[in-house]
Amino acid sequence: MRPLIGITTYREQAQWGTWHVPAVLLPASYADAVATAGGEPVLLPTGAVSPDVVARLDGLVVAGGADIDPARYGRPAGPHTTVVRPERDESELTVLAAALDRDLPLLAICRGMQLLNVALGGDLVQHLPDVETSGVHDPGPGLYQRREVRTEPGSELHRLLGPTAPVACHHHQALARVAAELTPVAWAEDGVVEAVEAAGRRFCVGVQWHPEEGRDHRLFAAHVAAAR
Repeated sequence: MRPLIGITTYREQAQWGTWHVPAVLLPASYADAVATAGGEPVLLPTGAVSPDVVARLDGLVVAGGADIDPARYGRPAGPHTTVVRPERDESELTVLAAALDRDLPLLAICRGMQLLNVALGGDLVQHLPDVETSGVHDPGPGLYQRREVRTEPGSELHRLLGPTAPVACHHHQALARVAAELTPVAWAEDGVVEAVEAAGRRFCVGVQWHPEEGRDHRLFAAHVAAAR
């Protein structure tokens, strides 16, 4: 039986056909990547998932999306932190806590990696262009910055992807103080942390890039294998 992989979702106002209503959304590339890797994707609606549902899953993917409310890590919102979804923060933190309690195999992507860091006690850089030494990580709406990341020898990512890997980035925020339970394991050329892992867990990997974009699904395959 294919392992059940929960994927967190967006809740946004959306329009299709004759409808313009609040909707539960997810880019199809997430579900496609999970399915291609051998998992059964299960979409988790914001605000409608209890820890009991998490107990029925074999793995969890925390998807990308809007900025995390800085109040979650004790900071006021900066001028560029303008799109937040507090209700999604609350829902996903509940799901994430339940997954961590069960040591459920976890793949946290972009916002998901940032949320994992915040959940474990870390904080964020709210706007990378304000950091003089950082390069371009968000080239604009609907676009990805293609770059090579360097992985840490001995890490799970190094084993899966090799010493370097091409990735697709779209983020204007990043990790600042990394939570004690997490270890940085990949970096952009400008030193921005692009991936973290949690030692001692079955599979707990956060990546700042979007592995669901493109045809390289090795991260999803490793995640599904751990869930199996």
